[in-house]
Amino acid sequence: MTVKAGQKCTAIRRVLVPAPMAEPVIEALAARLAKVTVGDPRNPDVRMGALASLGQRAEVRKAVEALRAAAEPRRRGPGGRGPAARRRRRTRRVHDAAAAARASGRRRTPRRGAVRAGRHGPGVRRVGDAVELAARGRGSLAASVVTHDPDVARTVVRGLAPWHGRVLVLDRDDAKESTGHGSPLPALVHGGPGRAGGGEELGGIRGVLGHMQRTAVQASPDLLTAVTGTWTAGAARTETGAHPFRKPLADLRIGDTIASAPRTVPLDDIAHFADFTGDTFYAHTDPEAAARNPLFGGIVAHGYLVVSLAAGLFVDPAPGPVLANFGVDGLRFLTPVKAGDSIAVTLTVKQITPRAGADYGEVRWDAVVTNQDGKPVAAYDVLTLVAKTWPQTSG
Repeated sequence: MTVKAGQKCTAIRRVLVPAPMAEPVIEALAARLAKVTVGDPRNPDVRMGALASLGQRAEVRKAVEALRAAAEPRRRGPGGRGPAARRRRRTRRVHDAAAAARASGRRRTPRRGAVRAGRHGPGVRRVGDAVELAARGRGSLAASVVTHDPDVARTVVRGLAPWHGRVLVLDRDDAKESTGHGSPLPALVHGGPGRAGGGEELGGIRGVLGHMQRTAVQASPDLLTAVTGTWTAGAARTETGAHPFRKPLADLRIGDTIASAPRTVPLDDIAHFADFTGDTFYAHTDPEAAARNPLFGGIVAHGYLVVSLAAGLFVDPAPGPVLANFGVDGLRFLTPVKAGDSIAVTLTVKQITPRAGADYGEVRWDAVVTNQDGKPVAAYDVLTLVAKTWPQTSG
């Protein structure tokens, strides 16, 4: 309420609380606000600065008077004597603008401004009504939901989502660690619908991208590969006869490919894999149950067995420039492999990224596993570390 009071996009304008908690919340807010020293921001004891102009003061006073029509101020700004108080008076600060307010006890239709919200008592009576109030602005940057009740959290967050760019949910587990919704981090996205940043928080890399020109390029796969430096599906592959795993980074080229010979997947291999790994899912071990499965219609190989067998088809076992496999991205199983089917793999250099200051780099390989009918059964990217030269030389 004070840290972001001067930044309208993330300042707290309205607090809706359950009716039984209204009075304790008001008292707690008043106690905390009483500790806030308002004045000249150059004074190290001051925690909240001044309004920027007399025009803003008039605007705030007008807003406060509008709030008084539906709400009652519970605490005015600090008075007092001394240099700080005199500076406050000289700069005409408006203190009661930071006052905590509670709704009038009279039963009437809530007007715009601070209201008391809850399931019982005057004002809003249900969680759904609180959601409707919060949505009146039809698009805000951020909102906070404070609850430890999963049902309330689910209802409120789903109701607020269409109207708020980011929703911060606080409970007893994460509140102490929270930086607040007014403290954006580079990875967070919380622009409101049609509001700041086109719906994105302009911090970190997002802020950089916002200043960069972005262009969509339409071309053939070969030309897209040439333009982007990343192999695109459908572009030409190059088979030189030399296994790509024998090439150091300096000799590898985008599009270098190895196409393996086929390998049959017998039932014994499937049974052994199930027994060895403990993955005895019925589709791999129970013929009758597997036959009733509408996707398989019989025993099928484990997806990870298919990927493991594919690795055996393209890996060169001798020591060479490929130092390690450090990941698999985007793995998808596309067609079931039944007992007796055969598989083959095509591995293509997709992207080459040398590491500065290191004697190796990263190579991303496009892997496609197909069956005897040429249908893809699995697709993924293999990530490896490859030496820049081979054999490596000291120094």
